[in-house]
Amino acid sequence: MHAGFGSREARADGHRSWSRYRSLAVDSGLALGYVGAGLLLGRERPPAGWQPLDELGAVLTVLVGLALLARRIAPVAVFATSNALWIVFITCGYWPVVNSMPPLLGLYTVAATRSLRTSVGCAAVVTGTWVYAGLGNAENSSMPTVLAQAVLFPAVVFVVGRGSGRLAERNRQFAELTFQLRGQQEENARRALTEERVRIARELHDVVAHHMSVISLQAGMASYVFPTDPAASRRALDTIADTSREALEEMRRMLDLLRVGREDRPDGRADPDPDPDSDPDDAYAPAPGLERLDRLLDRVRGAGVHVTMEVVGSPTRLPQGMALCVYRVIQEALTNVLKHAGPTSAAVVLRYESRAVVVTVTDEGSGAFRTNSVIAPGHGVIGMRERAKIYGGSVTAGPRTLGGFEVRLVLPAPTSGAQGSGDARSR
Repeated sequence: MHAGFGSREARADGHRSWSRYRSLAVDSGLALGYVGAGLLLGRERPPAGWQPLDELGAVLTVLVGLALLARRIAPVAVFATSNALWIVFITCGYWPVVNSMPPLLGLYTVAATRSLRTSVGCAAVVTGTWVYAGLGNAENSSMPTVLAQAVLFPAVVFVVGRGSGRLAERNRQFAELTFQLRGQQEENARRALTEERVRIARELHDVVAHHMSVISLQAGMASYVFPTDPAASRRALDTIADTSREALEEMRRMLDLLRVGREDRPDGRADPDPDPDSDPDDAYAPAPGLERLDRLLDRVRGAGVHVTMEVVGSPTRLPQGMALCVYRVIQEALTNVLKHAGPTSAAVVLRYESRAVVVTVTDEGSGAFRTNSVIAPGHGVIGMRERAKIYGGSVTAGPRTLGGFEVRLVLPAPTSGAQGSGDARSR
């Protein structure tokens, strides 16, 4: 859990570092662009009353432009510096338009990042500087035009800057909420995974307990009939050997499951919801298997979904834990049909292949799903995948091209599963 939070914090730090580098690159480009544009504009012949740009004017132009490098770090200081240099530039008799853009950009940054009072003050400074420039060449200037520009330009920059600042703050809040939501979703997924593991472990425990009951019964029968019927006693011993081997395999899977999930064990939490198919009067019955599929399908049909069941291939006996996995995946897939598709048709296909057992549950949908929609895996899909992973299988779930939804479970055949478990033990 802590590792997950650490990775999210590391990603956030990396994103902030990248944002800083990108901002510095943008400001460097703006500063150099304004310096170049100012020097090129200064080479043109100025209007009457202003002197051409010389070495001092070029130096002032470079300084005004380079001040923009720190506009995100100290917006007010950068604005004050660029505007002061602009006033010096005007006082020296140079054309004010050459260096008018950096102070306006500084005003934009202040309006976007600082308080309303500070922004209004900076806008007033730009207006005053503009009027000062017009008064410096009043004989060649139209004061009404100067006053209009002195009010209009800073006002437009001020309004755009304030709007940009509000938008940036809103985006920052949305990004923070998105980050928190993503963390909460990850935490919910981990909690759902833990609860599903506890439920699976409890069911596997029931499977093992059922096997041990069979072993105890067969051992008693073998002891009872040994003097009179050695053949029946041997058959009982063979059953004990097969059942104990299967019980040990299920026990190993349960211990592996608990060992993987122990770091996510919630303290003080109630047990997961009980099996909806369990009978309160049958608390000690084994966990459901393929023999209870008919009851499950009848309940789904009673809820308004037309369900068909097809078995392809030669059925082989599945270990009880694997049969439970198949049952739970079919149950969860049909539950999702009831929740999301409504009254529709669904098909369950159980295919026995030479090396795998394949289960597909498809529905025709209700028009709510589009083939190009992206569906995030819910907690039910997490549980199905966790169950399949115990037996070396996989689960895929998603919308079909022709409409509807499909859940597909692939499990290694019991012979392949036994071999796989032996390989796992050798590792």
